[in-house]
Amino acid sequence: MTVAVTGASGFCGGHVARAAAAAGHRVVCLGRRPGPLGGHRFWDAAAAGPDLSGVDLVVHCAAAVGDPAPGSRAEAAMRAVNVDGTARLLAAAAGLPVVWVSSASVYDPSRCRARVTEDHPRGNQLNAYGRTKAEGEALALAAGAVVLRPRAVYGPGDTQLLPRLLSRVRAGTLLLPGPDVELSLTAVENLADACLAAPGWAPGAYNVADAAPYSRDAAVAAVLRAHGVRARIRHLPLPVAGAAARTAEALARLTGGEPALSRYAVDQLAHPVVLDLARARARGWTPRRTLEDYLSPRPASAAGRCC
Repeated sequence: MTVAVTGASGFCGGHVARAAAAAGHRVVCLGRRPGPLGGHRFWDAAAAGPDLSGVDLVVHCAAAVGDPAPGSRAEAAMRAVNVDGTARLLAAAAGLPVVWVSSASVYDPSRCRARVTEDHPRGNQLNAYGRTKAEGEALALAAGAVVLRPRAVYGPGDTQLLPRLLSRVRAGTLLLPGPDVELSLTAVENLADACLAAPGWAPGAYNVADAAPYSRDAAVAAVLRAHGVRARIRHLPLPVAGAAARTAEALARLTGGEPALSRYAVDQLAHPVVLDLARARARGWTPRRTLEDYLSPRPASAAGRCC
């Protein structure tokens, strides 16, 4: 097939493009910058529709990411890509199969997420990213796309999860909100595998994550060790973390930037979030990678690239 991958110059899209090429497909990278391989067609998701001539499948990974508060000035720019860009893509892709990469951030954080199926309510998102992804995926679902909902995607080339974690280490200490919890994480290879398998699935939403959840504290400690970071994990009382996040968000609204600490960040670390994978597994998909694959001893030349 000829597979068009949007956002192929980014972390997730780049892995999907490479996986598609490795599977023998022709790859067209859609975005403002070329992808890691294949042809390139310029596309600004915030401005116009893409050129999908000669394409057999569209995998939509392009997204505006970040942690601005709902209602902030930054949300409008995020909506132009995640919602309006989705509408432009779907109009151009009429009649083509579309795999739309969403996020578990769409799930309602006010409900228990100890076992999250795809029928979990969506709403009450704590930041503009979750809110605009929910609006974008609603358009995709209405158009008959396959929507994938990964959580906390990690792996080689990660520019979000690992850097944010390492930046929080202060004076040999990493403060995490509340007690230890179980969390689903998603190896980027598991997501890429799902993207290429999904065209054969019935339209609808599917959770995508590693086979089993992880202990938050153990996973964080293992990642820090793998990167040679010596840090003690301490637990910050949840009310204190929440108050600090609300204060940081209030300041960010005044400056127009992202908060140093957000309610979303606190929520994602302080409460159990375990994705139920039964729906995707029933279609024959099996997650093959785990966090341990990245934390095993590796050559010095690979240091700093494990996650």
